[in-house]
Amino acid sequence: MFSQDNLPKVMGILNITPDSFSDGGKFFSAKSAFEQARVIFEAGADMIDIGGESTRPGAKSVSIQEEIDRIIPIIEQIRTEFPISISVDTSKPTVMYEAIKAGVDMINDVMALRTKNSLAIVANSNVKICLMHMQGKPRTMQTNPQYEDIVEEIKIFLLKRVQACIDAGIIKDRIIIDPGFGFGKTLEHNLILMRNLADFTKIGYPVLIGVSRKSMIGKILNKPVTERLYGGVALAVLAVDRGAKIIRTHDVAITVDAIKITQAVI
Repeated sequence: MFSQDNLPKVMGILNITPDSFSDGGKFFSAKSAFEQARVIFEAGADMIDIGGESTRPGAKSVSIQEEIDRIIPIIEQIRTEFPISISVDTSKPTVMYEAIKAGVDMINDVMALRTKNSLAIVANSNVKICLMHMQGKPRTMQTNPQYEDIVEEIKIFLLKRVQACIDAGIIKDRIIIDPGFGFGKTLEHNLILMRNLADFTKIGYPVLIGVSRKSMIGKILNKPVTERLYGGVALAVLAVDRGAKIIRTHDVAITVDAIKITQAVI
């Protein structure tokens, strides 16, 4: 009998940035960011992932204080207004520390806690951590990425970062892994990862997938960011079928429905 109790979680994206690849500038003001948080919550998301610095290729870096100023007020407002889990997408230890103080439930780190002091800050808290794989750095990661065996190399990387967390005192139940679609990967690399996603979901940690509106969809369909909704939902369904537990998306309502249908069938 179908039950919603074990449904994969939907993470709604809230970029408080002027230059994110999909919605840069759209929710940059405090008012628009909070209203979008309301939309995400009412659409049925289980969590909101807040980012104050774009990680798209070529994006400009921002200072620690600027990132804090962008995200902390909206974290505090969401925490007061909506009963929803909050994640922060950051690689800066000081930003992590301030976000944890503000009451977030998870740190979503594209650097997998490799930045100095970030591991200790998370270990000294009770928040969950999502460890993502990325080849290179955000600004240059798409410059000729290469692998000999992409699935095995990413598995080894993630397991090493998991072990680093455990050694630092972070218990297993707090750890989530993300193979990092689009982060230092070509279209073919991304397709190989999706075909073999079950290799990651069998490791023993919840797998988060973020493919919403990404360039791999645009390359397959030859469509701009504004026309990648259906491609993103198709990938979300495939990911859930292969065992993914968290789907990170810009398009919450339709993804929630698609996951319910997928879970009812599988």
